[in-house]
Amino acid sequence: MEFSMFFILSNTLLLLSSSAFGKTVSPPAPTPTPTPTPAPAPAPDYVNLTELLTVAGPFHTFLNYLESTKVLDTFQNQANNTEEGITIFVPKDSDFASKKKTLSNLTQEQLKQVILFHALPHFYSLAEFKNLSETSTPTFAGGDYTLNFTDDSGTVHISSGWAKTKVTSAVHATVPCAVYEVDKVLLPEAIFGTDIPPTPAPAPAPAVAPAADSPTEHSADSKASSPSSSQPDGSSASKTIISHGGSLVLATFGVVMMLFYVGVVVSDQELQSHFTQVELRSLKSKFVSARTQSGRVTVGDLPSIFKGLKAFNELFDENEIKAILAESHDNMDQEIDFEGFLRAHMNLHARATAKEGGPKSSSSFLKAATTTVHHAINESERASYVQHINGYLAEDKFLKQFLPIDPASDQLFDLAKDGVLLCKLINVAVPGTIDERAINTKKVLNPWERNENHTLALNSAKAIGCTVVNIGTQDLVEGRIQMLADLNLKKTPQLLELLEDDKDVEELISLPPEKVLLKWMNFHLKKAGYEKQVTNFSSDVKDGEAYAVLLNALAPELAGPAIAANDPTERAKVILEQAEKLDCKTYLTPKDIVEGSPNLNLAFVAQIFQHRNGLNADTTKTSYAEMMTDDDQTSREERCFRMWINSLGIATHVNNLFEDIRNGWVLLEVLDKVSPGSVNWKQATKPPIQMPFRKVENCNQVIKIGKELNFSLVNVAGNDIVQGNKKLLLAFLWQLMRFTMLQLLKNLRSHSQGKEITDADILNWANNKVKKAKRTSQMDSFKDKNLSNGIFFLDLLTAVEPRVVNWSLVTKGETDEDKKMNATYIISVARKLGCSIYLLPEDIIEVNQKMILILTASIMYWSLQKHYETITPEATSPEAGENQTNTDLANEVSDLAIDDNTAS
Repeated sequence: MEFSMFFILSNTLLLLSSSAFGKTVSPPAPTPTPTPTPAPAPAPDYVNLTELLTVAGPFHTFLNYLESTKVLDTFQNQANNTEEGITIFVPKDSDFASKKKTLSNLTQEQLKQVILFHALPHFYSLAEFKNLSETSTPTFAGGDYTLNFTDDSGTVHISSGWAKTKVTSAVHATVPCAVYEVDKVLLPEAIFGTDIPPTPAPAPAPAVAPAADSPTEHSADSKASSPSSSQPDGSSASKTIISHGGSLVLATFGVVMMLFYVGVVVSDQELQSHFTQVELRSLKSKFVSARTQSGRVTVGDLPSIFKGLKAFNELFDENEIKAILAESHDNMDQEIDFEGFLRAHMNLHARATAKEGGPKSSSSFLKAATTTVHHAINESERASYVQHINGYLAEDKFLKQFLPIDPASDQLFDLAKDGVLLCKLINVAVPGTIDERAINTKKVLNPWERNENHTLALNSAKAIGCTVVNIGTQDLVEGRIQMLADLNLKKTPQLLELLEDDKDVEELISLPPEKVLLKWMNFHLKKAGYEKQVTNFSSDVKDGEAYAVLLNALAPELAGPAIAANDPTERAKVILEQAEKLDCKTYLTPKDIVEGSPNLNLAFVAQIFQHRNGLNADTTKTSYAEMMTDDDQTSREERCFRMWINSLGIATHVNNLFEDIRNGWVLLEVLDKVSPGSVNWKQATKPPIQMPFRKVENCNQVIKIGKELNFSLVNVAGNDIVQGNKKLLLAFLWQLMRFTMLQLLKNLRSHSQGKEITDADILNWANNKVKKAKRTSQMDSFKDKNLSNGIFFLDLLTAVEPRVVNWSLVTKGETDEDKKMNATYIISVARKLGCSIYLLPEDIIEVNQKMILILTASIMYWSLQKHYETITPEATSPEAGENQTNTDLANEVSDLAIDDNTAS
């Protein structure tokens, strides 16, 4: 059950994540039919937007953007050559000045979407906007780029989900073109995220020059002017979510991640349809990196860039790439934009495919209605995941109203949008991970509440072993989960029977779960006389012979004629019938076996292992395995550090912490991640490492770097790590995790006055924060036993975000049961805010000093980050805002006594 739900959670999220990554801008949706207006005069005059905006007012910046993005032609054509006409909302030059920094951080494609977002593909008079108040109205940007209108006593208010503004005057309102002045730049939620809660529409105001021009105004969309929030990539799980996200896979979570994730926008939709968002993000990173180095990218730069890509480096040398590019580009010094870069990549990819002998056959692909990208998960897999979701969650009090899901439709994606399904799946996979009281489960959720659910799911998934790579910051999601986390000696000591030599125990411990499963399968096949070696869950099992031998060996009483069947499909059918007699839930069909579906075959073999592993309970060996069990405290810390390391997105996935870090390589990867440039890779040896002294060299460098980072490593040598001294390893990892958190806090205050953050600073900040919120609890130290009831952390969470704690769900924390309820709730609420934490409720109840410090620091980091992103006021002068930001942040962090909102 536990494995199966891990598998389903992993692959359902992978399926969903591909959907999100595929999200593209779709054509404008049909617009609601407005109340008929008087017939326009025949043959209206030609609309010249350039002349109109030049003469009508201070709209030069908007006009410049129209011209530079080439949107002007689109609007002109809509106004003069269609029956629908056009409605345009125009901010003044001063409004754009206050958003200069925000807009400068956008890509050209995203800037174009912002400008398209300022127009509706239909003519609307002011009186007609009241007819649009019941629904979201599509803009020229299409897709999720919609506006909401309310009419308050004749004043038209507009909400983009991020910015709120109003129409201050009608610049031009004659069919077929309406141009209305608005008092703020419209910033689309689809690009800038959803991390501010909806606020009431502003009160009616006379149509006068907007107060937004005032440098002292703190508008609803002031957050957008901060450096962090202005970037399309996002800066935290709680906000892009999608920009911010799996190796479980999250991330972005597919359609689910439509709310988490914005992605790289390409104006040419046909071009975008050839790439997934993972590919687009990776290629955009390469392009931006090259442009940063030289200020521009030319055709001549591409050979070296493309040569460095894995897809091409073994097929072409730089001269060959240059020759291919020369076929379509006469001048190698010609500057190239990102879309040109993508076209060149697509052309080279086609050559690579032809060079390899044409495209390989693949499974049938899914295509969600909202995307133009193919998802590499076939229909059998989706049907299997949906089937088991329907089974496991059929009685869920909230979800049963939406189940069963139809696997042939996009219902799975639609249901995942609110984030509830993901949270429920995580809890089925690892019960108790999420306190369900923290899940927002209203029938209709606003964007803020959906965002909270997605953030909660994202951080909870990381906490149960899902490797999420840069969700929120880079939006790249790698699809791998620890699906076989229980396939180890602690849970199944009988696995020792697989060893021919007791000296191989270390090797078995270090094997990833999938490899252990293959080793188990080959062990039984060899005993049964099967001569072939199974090395994968695809081509090696597709003929069904290995399955037939395995099942006959494990369950001779159910032996069937599968091995004698000549037709592979018939053999596969008999195999599945035998497996069902062992109560194995079949994730796959005979066709899936024959086609070699790796995911479903992996799940099938794991199900067989779970129900009948055929291993003997050798008491001598099993007692040896039981001796390896750690005490509860060590086990919890091992889990915490393992999950944390896997969340960093390093190349190596850690399955067994104490074994996997003994060669020093993983620790070097982590050190390079948290302290870039600290590792001398020329002196490091990458696994597999045969020579023991090479492992010691790696570990010596680890110790050397640790000392440079001021870790306490008295009388510690590299060989201590190689020997697997658990106490030493846990102490080193604790210092590494603490260093990482303090660096994050330090970096947030890079413009402040600057002393290093200390544990005492964190303690003082937390106490001052709670005191400012007029709460009565206090924390004497990180080992204060009064913390066990959880009240202080609930007060702290309320102080940083007043709406996040539902106090009706909080207990007094007087009994052990009440303490656990509070502790579980604290962890889920913190993750819901956006804190990446890996502790367990027991760490709070027992007041584990280390984990308490990390929990407090994580909340502090979230609060300061939020504060940093929101304190810049709307100002005509960006420099003035930056100076105010620096001063306020300095006060907040250095004095550690200022409330986050004092400047906003």
